Amino acid sequence: MRVLVVDDEPAVADLVGRALERDGHAVRTVGSVADAEQAIVDQVPDILVLDLTLGDGSGLDLCRALRRRDHLMPVLILTAHGEVPRRVEGFEAGADDFLAKPFAVAELRARVRALARRGPILRAAVATVGDVELDVAGRRALRKGREVPVTAREWAILDLLLASRGRCITRSAILEGIWADTSEAASASLDVLIARIRRKLGADLIRTVRGEGYAVDA
Repeated sequence: MRVLVVDDEPAVADLVGRALERDGHAVRTVGSVADAEQAIVDQVPDILVLDLTLGDGSGLDLCRALRRRDHLMPVLILTAHGEVPRRVEGFEAGADDFLAKPFAVAELRARVRALARRGPILRAAVATVGDVELDVAGRRALRKGREVPVTAREWAILDLLLASRGRCITRSAILEGIWADTSEAASASLDVLIARIRRKLGADLIRTVRGEGYAVDA
């Protein structure tokens, strides 16, 4: 796999690069948005590991720009800003996974392997499920042609499920990805939000896979 690492801390970029090279990946490291843009022009990577705060711009803005240009490579956000609102903002920008600094190298390698198995994610401009239309880019949800308000946290859940349509996403993966927390309180919040999405958009939109998690079918 070709992995592009974008981080303006040379020590971190070197650590990530050496760790991923040990797994057989071909790694290129750059330290700015401009260099990342050029690297992607030179050769589109299979996976992007992206810091949020860069000297010449925002990693989130870069992620949004890549998604607008239909680049489908999985994006792992690697950042010191691991708060829940920041994670939600990252998912809304098109990121696929988050890892907060400081991080364990073993977890980094595992997350990149998981993204490599998943491969490019086909993100339709509008996802249609029954009588529901979900405009992922525009953050608009319509049911039977009428717009339904959806909160940022609800969109984060929908975006995660839509990225792997037809496949079950475990509860723990949702909790880790969006809350960075698997406590009972976070689990209860997930239950509330799933129920709220179903009330708004229909009980059949999100399928429960008993004992595992949830899925949105094609």
